[in-house]
Amino acid sequence: MTPSPHSPPVRRLGHLVGAYGLLALTALLFLAFSLALPDTFPTLDNISEILSNQSIPAILALGAMIPIVTAKFDLSIGYGLGLAHVMTMQLIANTSWPWPLACLVVVLGGAVVGTFNGVVVEFAKIDSFIATLGTGSILYALTGWITNGARIVPGPQGLPAAFTDLYDSRFLGLPVSAFYVLALTAVLWLLLERLPLGRYLYVIGSNPRAADLLGIPSRRYVIYAFAGSGLIVGIAGVLLAAQQRIGNPSVGLDYLLPAFVGALLGSTAIKPGRPNALGTLVAVVILAIGLAGIGQFGAQFWVTPLFNGATLLLAVGMAGYAARRQLRHRRAEPPRPRKDLSKVTS
Repeated sequence: MTPSPHSPPVRRLGHLVGAYGLLALTALLFLAFSLALPDTFPTLDNISEILSNQSIPAILALGAMIPIVTAKFDLSIGYGLGLAHVMTMQLIANTSWPWPLACLVVVLGGAVVGTFNGVVVEFAKIDSFIATLGTGSILYALTGWITNGARIVPGPQGLPAAFTDLYDSRFLGLPVSAFYVLALTAVLWLLLERLPLGRYLYVIGSNPRAADLLGIPSRRYVIYAFAGSGLIVGIAGVLLAAQQRIGNPSVGLDYLLPAFVGALLGSTAIKPGRPNALGTLVAVVILAIGLAGIGQFGAQFWVTPLFNGATLLLAVGMAGYAARRQLRHRRAEPPRPRKDLSKVTS
C-alpha cells in the first residue's frame, strides 16, 4: 500500500502545530486578555509585574526539568527552595555574614542537596518520587529547626541594598530577574541540545538499556542532573530572599506545583515529547499570562490552585501524548539503507 501523496505535508503541519502550537496559544491568550482588559493588561507596568512575579517560578521550573530529562522527578525542590530561602536570611540577617559569601554557600548547599538526592535514587535504588519526597520532608524539618517555626525578620538596618538589588533592579526598563530566566534558559539549551552531556541525559531518560549498551555511566549522569537541579533551587532561594526580605519557613511549598506544571507542559512545545528549556520557558510564559489575566478579572483566591492543578493534569496528558506520537513516528520511518561496503574501493 503506497502512502498518500498528501501525507508528508500533513505530517509537517502536525509537527509545526505540535512544536509551536503552545507558543501560538500564548500569543492568542495575551491578545485576548489585552482586548478584554485594554487599560490594564497590555501595559508596560503590567508586563513588568508579570515578569517580576513569575521569575522565581520560571527558574524553579527550569530546575525541575533537568531530572525529568532522565525520567526522574525531584519532589524536594519546593522544600529545598524554602530551606535555601531561610538559610540566606539567617546568614545575612542573624549571623551578619557578607551577603556574597552567604549566597555562595546557599547555592553550593543546594548542589550538595541535589547530589544527595541523586545518590539516594541511584545507589539505594529508591524510586525518585519516594526518595525525593523523603529528603524533602527532611529539608522541611531542617527549615523548621532553623527558624523555630517563626519568620526571620531583619533588624532596623534591614538587608544590604546590594543584596536586594539582585532582584529589585531593572535592566533595559524591565526587571533584572527576567534576564536571569533568559540567561538560565540559554545555558540549559546549550547544555542539553548542543553538548554531549545533554545527549547522554536524553538517552538515559528515553532508553536506559540503550544507554548501558552505549557505555554511558547512567548513575553518574543522573546524579549530575539532580545536582544541577539543586544548584538552580539554591539560586532561586537566594532570589526569593532578596524579593521577600523576610524568611518564611513555609513559602517554598507554594512553588512546587507551578514548577512541575511548567516543566511538564514545556515538554509539549518546541521539542514535543521530551523536556526542553525553550519549551519550559514558553510554558511558564503562558501560565504567567493566564494567572495575571484571571487575577485582573477579580478571580477568587482558590482559582489559582484550581488553575495550577487542572493545568498540571492537562500537561501530564499532553506530555504523554506527545511522547507516544513521537515514538509512533520513529517506528513508522523507513529504515535507512545501509552502504554496501563491498563496493567501496580504496
